[in-house]
Amino acid sequence: MGRPSRVRVIGPLATYATGFRRELGRQGYTTHSASNQLQLMAHASRWLASSGLDAVDFIPARVEEFLETRRAEGYTLWLSSKAMTPLLGYLRGLGVAQTPSPVDPATPAEALLERYRCYLIQERGLAASTVAAYSHVARLFLFNRSPEGELDLERLNAAEVTDFVLAECRARRVGSAKYIVCGLRALLRFLYVDGHAESQLAAAVPSVAGWRLAGLPKALSSREVSVLLVSCDRRTTFGRRDFAVLTLLVRLGLRAGEVAALALADIDWRAGEVVIRGKGRREERLPLPIDVGEALVGWLRRGRPRCESPKVFTRVRAPHRGLTSCGVSAIVRAAAARAGLSKVSAHRLRHTVATEMLRAGAGLSEVGQVLRHASTLTTSLYAKVDRQTLRTLAQAWPGGEA
Repeated sequence: MGRPSRVRVIGPLATYATGFRRELGRQGYTTHSASNQLQLMAHASRWLASSGLDAVDFIPARVEEFLETRRAEGYTLWLSSKAMTPLLGYLRGLGVAQTPSPVDPATPAEALLERYRCYLIQERGLAASTVAAYSHVARLFLFNRSPEGELDLERLNAAEVTDFVLAECRARRVGSAKYIVCGLRALLRFLYVDGHAESQLAAAVPSVAGWRLAGLPKALSSREVSVLLVSCDRRTTFGRRDFAVLTLLVRLGLRAGEVAALALADIDWRAGEVVIRGKGRREERLPLPIDVGEALVGWLRRGRPRCESPKVFTRVRAPHRGLTSCGVSAIVRAAAARAGLSKVSAHRLRHTVATEMLRAGAGLSEVGQVLRHASTLTTSLYAKVDRQTLRTLAQAWPGGEA
């Protein structure tokens, strides 16, 4: 196994080799991985020199030329633009390599979509996930009307709006259809405010026939929860992290995004409390149960890599960035697969916490406090989980057996 210090870089990038090696070490790259990155840097530097280019000439188009040359020379590893991310990120941070400039919108529809995205972020202050969802619906609607990307919004009418909803939602489930309807209303309001539509057409969007709280929350049994936790091999770094994540989910009923947002400074070990940053930028304090604290300590002391990230949960492999909500959800899915369970989501574990509390004798108000619901109507969904009690309240069907 080679050492990074033994990799010789010649050419226009040689000046930056020492700093890049230190940056790789700071980000937590192993000796082997850092050596590979430096060998890639060395090859890129030789290619620049042979092409008569300098480091400042390493623009995106040149990067692709280098990768094509690397493939042609028979290299089998680090052949994609993703492989160049650590090196280019370092060079761009120094101001040496050029940062890719934003691509100019190719069509009027693309330009409108970019303005709409900025409006959602700056004017409405929506979360990144919501902005992405609304932008997706907007793209569907605009390019459904004009595949060439022309706007032609002056003739937009209520009939077109209705036809789009009916065509798009016909094969979707209720939740997905509501997602389309909500996103379309947001777009139509923007078109009116921005002067593209002469009338307010948001009211023309038909509602989705779906009743709130109609379904039953799907919870895991106590045995399934135990199997899920046992699936984590706590002798390994990955296992300690995954066990701590799952313990937070099944004991405190947190959302995936709340687990991902948890920072080291949010844990008050002396008071035995943890600060949760939930929906609507709200911050609330919850008690830190002993088993949750022990799981966190196991990860923090014997698993979490040393890094500059303020987040509790980070990637195990370099670069050691904080986990995203998608990363937390992936941990749950992987644990369910190891445990031989059917598809399990992070939100299903939240349902499990509420169900177990009710079965233990807690009231709906207590469940709402733990899950931090803004409305009691949301918590009332869990009134249906105690089927035995519901049977005592149900009346016989007229004409049926008593």
